[in-house]
Amino acid sequence: MPIPSVDDSFATKLLPFVLSVIAGCADIIAFLGLDGLFTAHITGNLVILAARFLAGGPAPVAQLISVPVFIVALVLTRLLAGGLEHLRIASLRPLLLLQFLLLAAFLAIGAAAGPRVDPNALTMICAGMMGVSAMAVQNALVRISLAGAPSTAVMTTNITAFTMDVGEMLLARDPIGIAKARSRAKHTWPAIAGFLFGCALGGLGEAVIGLRSLVLPAGLALFALALGMAANPDPAKRSSSIHTEK
Repeated sequence: MPIPSVDDSFATKLLPFVLSVIAGCADIIAFLGLDGLFTAHITGNLVILAARFLAGGPAPVAQLISVPVFIVALVLTRLLAGGLEHLRIASLRPLLLLQFLLLAAFLAIGAAAGPRVDPNALTMICAGMMGVSAMAVQNALVRISLAGAPSTAVMTTNITAFTMDVGEMLLARDPIGIAKARSRAKHTWPAIAGFLFGCALGGLGEAVIGLRSLVLPAGLALFALALGMAANPDPAKRSSSIHTEK
């Protein structure tokens, strides 16, 4: 039986939602368990640094290096995807696998640390950077391998787009414009809902079992990989089908 195409596949439609849950879950677990480190909302670390600097407090190493690590991970992910494209290998599944491995490493280090965690310890800084790198891979794979999908980690952009589209649906008189806005909103809201659900799930998990709750995003990343195995990995076909739908 042939693998179903991206827009006909329930697995592919579910993938952005699952990735958003992963991002929300990993972000809040790291924030609560590693002294305010953001893994998905990476620029939030700059805000934390600025606030601590103005308050005269110490600058945590994890926040200091998170943005450079994120950028380096993005560059390496793009190079990896480029190499896969050169070999005519679709990038979706390898990048989902890489994200899972990084989150699994984040979980392994966090779980080994026990209930009392020193966020400034070298091992925990390394653990945090595994999470940051995993979210960098996710940000890259959405742009590279899931053409037309909304961001699964940057909710400000999604909420802005969704709100504008809802306004268009309510105020516009052009049926074609309303239909396009409805189609865009239909693709955006699952990512927003997924991120919020991930935050709630991760926050509850961290409160109960600490960093061992990283089993949630790691397990979901494995599930996302399984979804990716069922998805159409051909970006040209995917992009064409999305434009046809719109």
